[in-house]
Amino acid sequence: MQMQRNFLKEFKPILFLSLKNYNKEKFISDLMAGLIVGIVALPLAIAFGISSGVTPEKGIVTAIIAGFIISFLGGSHVQIGGPTGAFIVIVYGIVEQFGVTGLAIATVLAGAMLVLMGVLKLGTVIKFIPYPIVVGFTSGIALTIFSTQIKDLFGLSIAKVPSDFFTKWEVYFQHLGTINWWAAGIGVLSVTIIFLTPKISRKIPGSLIAIVLMTVIVFVMKHYFGITGIETIGDRFQINSQLPQANPIGFNLESIRMLFPSAFTIAILGAIESLLSATVADGVIGKRHNSNMELVAQGVANIVTPFFGGIPATGAIARTMTNINNGGRSPVAGVIHAVVLLLILLFLGDLTKHIPMACLAGVLVVVAYNMSEWRTFRSLVKQSGGTLAVLLTTFILTVVFDLTIAIEVGLLLAIFLFLKRMNESTQVSVTTGKIDISKEIESHSGNLQDEVLHLPKGVEVYEIDGPFFFGVANKFDDVMREIGERAQIRIIRMRKVPFIDATGLNNLQNLCKNSRREKIQVILSGVNGNVRAKVENSKIPDIIGKENICSNIHLAVDRATVLSEKMGEERPRKHKPF
Repeated sequence: MQMQRNFLKEFKPILFLSLKNYNKEKFISDLMAGLIVGIVALPLAIAFGISSGVTPEKGIVTAIIAGFIISFLGGSHVQIGGPTGAFIVIVYGIVEQFGVTGLAIATVLAGAMLVLMGVLKLGTVIKFIPYPIVVGFTSGIALTIFSTQIKDLFGLSIAKVPSDFFTKWEVYFQHLGTINWWAAGIGVLSVTIIFLTPKISRKIPGSLIAIVLMTVIVFVMKHYFGITGIETIGDRFQINSQLPQANPIGFNLESIRMLFPSAFTIAILGAIESLLSATVADGVIGKRHNSNMELVAQGVANIVTPFFGGIPATGAIARTMTNINNGGRSPVAGVIHAVVLLLILLFLGDLTKHIPMACLAGVLVVVAYNMSEWRTFRSLVKQSGGTLAVLLTTFILTVVFDLTIAIEVGLLLAIFLFLKRMNESTQVSVTTGKIDISKEIESHSGNLQDEVLHLPKGVEVYEIDGPFFFGVANKFDDVMREIGERAQIRIIRMRKVPFIDATGLNNLQNLCKNSRREKIQVILSGVNGNVRAKVENSKIPDIIGKENICSNIHLAVDRATVLSEKMGEERPRKHKPF
C-alpha cells in the first residue's frame, strides 16, 4: 500500500500540483501566455507538417492533441509540446518508405517506449547521452532541414526533390535558372524580418510577424496586381478545418519489426529534446521538473495522436521559452495554447491557405540556423580526438544516411571510447617489502603518523585503482601474469574499486581458482559494501576462505603474516648428510 502511494506521488502530473494554490492572477497570466503561444505555434505546426511530408492540418492536429496531453499529464510547469524541427528528417524518411500508416505505427511504438522509459525511471539516464552525439545529430538535422527548403525558398521549378542529400543539391544547381524572383524575395524578406524582430521586441516572435506580413503582401499582389507566380499553401494542399476523427491503425508483427528501429529513434530523440527543453526552462523559472512524469506524458501523447492523423511530438524549446517570456508559469498555459489552436483550426483555418510557401521556407531556414548550434559545434571540434570522432560521425551519418543509423552508430562509438577511457583510468600497481600508509585513510588504529606496514617475504600487494569491469579485467590479468609468479600470498587491495561487473567478478574468481591450483593464497583487502555483496554472492569465499576477505589492509597484512609463518613451518626441512 505504501509502495502504491509512493508510486502515485512520484507520477502525479504537475498540473494537479499547480492547481492547489491557483488563483485569478495566475490564471490571467497563463491565459495571456497561452493565447500568444497558440498563435505562434500555428505557423510552426503547419511548417513542420508540410516539411515532414504530410498535410498542414496534421501538424496542427499534433500541436492540439499532443500539446494538450503533454501539458495535462506532464512533469514540467511550462513545457509546450507539439511537432518540432528535430522530427522532420526522420518523419519524412518514414513517410517516403512506409507511408502515413507506417508513420502512425512507428509513432505509437515510440510512445509506448517513452511510457516505459518513464515508468522504469530512466528520465535522469537519458540526460547522460554524450553531448557530442546530441550536437552532432542536431547539427545534421539542421543542415538537412535547410537543404529541404531551397526549392520553396527560391520557388524553383522541380517536380520531385530527391531525398538523397548530395543528389538533392545537384538537382538544385541544375535548376538554378528556374528561380522565381518574387518567391525568392518573399523568402529572403521573411528571413530578414525574423532575424531583425528580436532587436525591436522579444515578446512577439519574428516568425509570426513575417507570416502575417508576407501573407497580406502576397494576397494584395495576387488580387490587385495580378502577380500569381507565388505558390501558397492553398495551391498545394487542401486544409480540412474540422475536428479530426479517430481512425484505427493496422498493426501487424511484420510492420512492427520493420518500424521498430525508426520508433526507437523517435523515442530517443523525443526524450532528449523534451528533457533538455524542460531543463532549460527550469533554469529560467527556478523550478524543477519531474523527468519521469514528463516521459510518460510524451509517451501518452505519441500513442494517442497518430489515431487522429498526427505526427510525433515532443517538448518544443522555442514555444516553451515564448510561454515563459509571456508570463506562463503553470501547465494551464499549455492547455490554453492547445484550445487556442483548436479554435483557430475550426474558425480561421481557411485563412491559412493564403500563407506563401516561400515564407514558410524562410521560417524553417531560421529554425535550422537556430538548431545548428554552429558555435558549439566549432568548440567541440577543438577538443579531444574521441569527441571529434563521435561528433563528426553522428553529423555525417545524419546528413548522408539517416538519423536512426546516426544515433545507433554514434552511441556505439561513444560507448567504446568511454570504455577505452575507463580502462585507461584504472591502474593496477604492485608493492613488495613494505607499504607506507601514513597518507592513507584506511587504518584500524586511526593513527596514521609514520605508519609503515612490513610485508613478509613472498607476499605481494596488488592495488586496483578504479572500476573493475570487463575492460580492466584483462588488464589486471596481464599484470598478474607478468609479475605475479613468485608470490606465495597475493593481497588484492580493492579500496578504490567503486564497482565490479560480472566479467570482472568472473575474472577475479578465475584468478582465485588458478592461484589455489598453484598453491598461492589470495587475500582481498578493503572491499567496499557494494563490491563485497557481489563477492560474497560468488564462489570466491569458498575458494579463498571467508576469513581471507578483510575490511582493511592492516587485517590483510596480519592475515598474510600468519599464513606466511604457517607456510614456513609446513615447508619440509633439508637434512644434512652424515
